[in-house]
Amino acid sequence: MPNETIGLVVYAVGKTGVLHQLTGVIARHEGDIASVEILDNRPDEARTYFEIELPGSVEALLDDLRNLPIVRSVEQVKSLQKIYGKRIIITGGGAQVGQVAIGAVSEADRHNIRGEHISVDTIPLVGEQKLADAVRAVARLPRAKALVLAGSLMGGDIECAVREVRQQGLLVISLNMAGSVPEAADLVVTDPVQAGVMAVMAVADTAKFSIDRLKRRIF
Repeated sequence: MPNETIGLVVYAVGKTGVLHQLTGVIARHEGDIASVEILDNRPDEARTYFEIELPGSVEALLDDLRNLPIVRSVEQVKSLQKIYGKRIIITGGGAQVGQVAIGAVSEADRHNIRGEHISVDTIPLVGEQKLADAVRAVARLPRAKALVLAGSLMGGDIECAVREVRQQGLLVISLNMAGSVPEAADLVVTDPVQAGVMAVMAVADTAKFSIDRLKRRIF
């Protein structure tokens, strides 16, 4: 049985070495840090969020964290994985991004009602370098499972970025557009609304759909 994943928000005095001291305590409890984010880092307060896979007692870890001189309080919260779940990222031209989002949000709603947790993020961008940077950054976003590229022309360094993030396990869906990006994507979908729907179906545990079982990749 997998270890429980817990969320912790630690309020501490803002100073050099805060993260080092906190992670030292977590390591002594054999906690595996799945995610960490510094929410605030001001001199009067450092607020840090952890998601931890913990094999032992939660209360024992909380007590030891609270006993650190730099710690003011520790709050156990539901993990972002439990609340927001898997993330679909949509980027490209504003009009196309909006249409993909319609499909993705509608389909996510259907699965979330059945117990799934899928969220949809969008960022309209234009320009080869901006889009290439955004594609590469998706692989660094927590819980991101699929990227939809929505536009009318994408290629060059964007194609290189798509191939890089696919090698890191990210699913990439492209609209059927001019340029070389469709050749690099896992799936090419002409209708933007359907592209959003298929992105959600591909990552949802509650959907009986697998890209690996498709006999063609362009729709």
